[in-house]
Amino acid sequence: MAMLEIKNLKKSFGGIQALGGVDFHVNEGEIVSVIGPNGAGKTSFFNVITGIFSPDEGDIIFEGESIAGLTPSTITHRGVARTFQNVRLFPNLTIIENVMVGRHCRTSQGVFGALFKTKAFIEEEQAIEDHARDVLAFFGSRLRGYRENQPAFALSYANRRRLEIARAMATEPRLLLLDEPTAGMNPKETIELTGLIGKLRDERGYTIVMIEHDMRVVGQVSDRVVVLDHGVKIAEGDYESVASNENVIEAYLGRPAEDGAHT
Repeated sequence: MAMLEIKNLKKSFGGIQALGGVDFHVNEGEIVSVIGPNGAGKTSFFNVITGIFSPDEGDIIFEGESIAGLTPSTITHRGVARTFQNVRLFPNLTIIENVMVGRHCRTSQGVFGALFKTKAFIEEEQAIEDHARDVLAFFGSRLRGYRENQPAFALSYANRRRLEIARAMATEPRLLLLDEPTAGMNPKETIELTGLIGKLRDERGYTIVMIEHDMRVVGQVSDRVVVLDHGVKIAEGDYESVASNENVIEAYLGRPAEDGAHT
């Protein structure tokens, strides 16, 4: 059984089709990349999966149960976490506090415990902090040690990207959705984060769906590649077959002029 199965997913905004009946699946332990030109519907795809928008039609089945139309917080609690194309951190919180925020979706203590600092609340807060440090340890010296107490705004762009992934990890997801994780990075940073994505699956056991524009990254980490264009799936398969697919080439480069045609 697929971990995530999407059937005939449709979404429009003001009469403009963002998703036009997308079928999609990802099996446990896979890394699947979703690619396509700008405006292909990739981020809308993630937004509907994670409850930011409700689908107009279709269903989203995660681990055998429909999550279509549920709130983002409920979907996160079910085990789906995401990062965003534009980094969305709490810039004035420290690195460890940003990660702890992600973990709070798994807490059980309420307002009473917070107000009166009950033993259960203190123990839970300590557990949250310990879990945050375990998550940060995955990133090594980039986010650990003295950096833990630095404000997020002091981080380099690449480390902010890492921190956003760390915050998603803190929610204890089984499925990670990464929206252009290497966007804006230089070649060295891209190589490092590409290796990190593979380790997320191989060492931490996450199933990953990734939107990515850098085809070198897609080719290195993906088990399968799905191509969207104008909200419609136009190709699916391994990287080599997708990269040579005529429909994919046309979506990125346009239709070639007919022989003998005049410009």
